[in-house]
Amino acid sequence: MTLFQIVALYVALNMILAPLLMYRVGQVRIGKKIEIGDGGDELMLSRIRAHGNFTENAPLALLGLTALAMLSAHPIALHVFGAAFFIGRIFHAIGMAKAFGQGRLVGTLLTLLTFLGQAGYILFLVFTG
Repeated sequence: MTLFQIVALYVALNMILAPLLMYRVGQVRIGKKIEIGDGGDELMLSRIRAHGNFTENAPLALLGLTALAMLSAHPIALHVFGAAFFIGRIFHAIGMAKAFGQGRLVGTLLTLLTFLGQAGYILFLVFTG
């Protein structure tokens, strides 16, 4: 795979995850007849936040992968960062649903480590390349 094919792989995986999280919001919205906001419902709020947190973080993670590809990063690094972010977002969503107690923490940590790792590697490539 080329570097940009690797990036495209993780973009595609995250593009699949986004509508799944949207669907989970819609399920509760329709089931509980909540038209706007969370309607004061805890489940609705957690699903909205799982989706919202994903949409807040995904652009930066995918931009980081793109920057690394542009700087000719090692392909394994792209897979490590792409997979860590994607898996982290899945754990976070599961944790928000309280299906896996530590999922939210694990997801948050994987996202944080992805951002810091990407930033460090980008800076390394910028100043040594």
